[in-house]
Amino acid sequence: MVNFRAVKSKIKNYIALSLIPQVLLVRYLHSSPEMVENYYSRGIYPYISSFLRSLYGWIPFSIGDLLYTAIGSLAIGYLWINRSEIRYNLTGLLRDTFMVLSVAYFTFHLLWGLNYHRVPLAERLELNDVASTEEVEFFTRELIKRTNRQQLSLTGDSLLKVHIPYSKKEITKLTLQGYKDLAEQMDFAYYSPASIKTSLYSRMLSYMGYGGYLNPFTNEGQVNRLLPAFRAPVVYGHEIGHQLGYSAENETNFIGYLVTLNNRDPYLQYAANAYALSYCLAELKRKDSLITKTLYARLNPGVRKNYEELDKFWRSFENPAEPVFKSVFNSYLHANQQKDGILSYNRVVSLIVAYDLKNRN
Repeated sequence: MVNFRAVKSKIKNYIALSLIPQVLLVRYLHSSPEMVENYYSRGIYPYISSFLRSLYGWIPFSIGDLLYTAIGSLAIGYLWINRSEIRYNLTGLLRDTFMVLSVAYFTFHLLWGLNYHRVPLAERLELNDVASTEEVEFFTRELIKRTNRQQLSLTGDSLLKVHIPYSKKEITKLTLQGYKDLAEQMDFAYYSPASIKTSLYSRMLSYMGYGGYLNPFTNEGQVNRLLPAFRAPVVYGHEIGHQLGYSAENETNFIGYLVTLNNRDPYLQYAANAYALSYCLAELKRKDSLITKTLYARLNPGVRKNYEELDKFWRSFENPAEPVFKSVFNSYLHANQQKDGILSYNRVVSLIVAYDLKNRN
């Protein structure tokens, strides 16, 4: 007679132990980016992503948010129902925890996570991903002139902040059109079908300090619906960049900037330039705060008011737990071989400057 309980226990043990070879395999693939690029990122991943976006994209709310809620509820329910047994069988709890981690690790990397180990976008676009302080400063000065001109053109008064007159749905449509236009110049930007949504937990994302995220299990791009419209277009572009298979935050920051900058709409072009300018000023501030103050003073008061609007938004959600969330995300990025962690967002500056230099010459 078959002892089904013993068989079930063995299966759980095998699944839990399979986490070890999975980790070793991912480490090996990290050292073989060409293999990941050819066979996964540009091989099977586009089909996986397209399938998931077709499956969930038409649904008007976030299935991924509901999935996380269900998983959290099941975990709490499991602990509550089995609380007496767990007390006397911590080994079983540990085994079950590693079993769940093993399944999650496998699913994460199969559906999206291996993109962390692909060839960098800079190589694909033939960009020199290193910018000197002088190059950043020169570009920042030009960007200030460009941003000031756009702000004045859109408002007619240098004292007024730019009000982007679109709803989040309209920004979504403009972003999708921007991707269609950009795909005519750069094949990596082809994006269809769409699956970009506002998160059901936008307020929670605000308290965590996030503008959006990609759910790797459903391939839904989630955007914080509370974001000021001044910043939303680039965030929409950023999350779609993740769906296209680019996981590094500096790369998706760059893609978000690129698709917003090349949009036909002047409001989105302004949002893109102001976005790039904020990163350039932050980069220079780390090296010479005096130069940054001088450059910031050259901005039209209306542009500064847009920055103040965004700063006021984030300050309104500041809380003691935010640094904890940022630390967890920083650890997550390090675990996925992003050596700069959360600071990798700032590395977008070198990509933007390199892109400008290439197109200027």
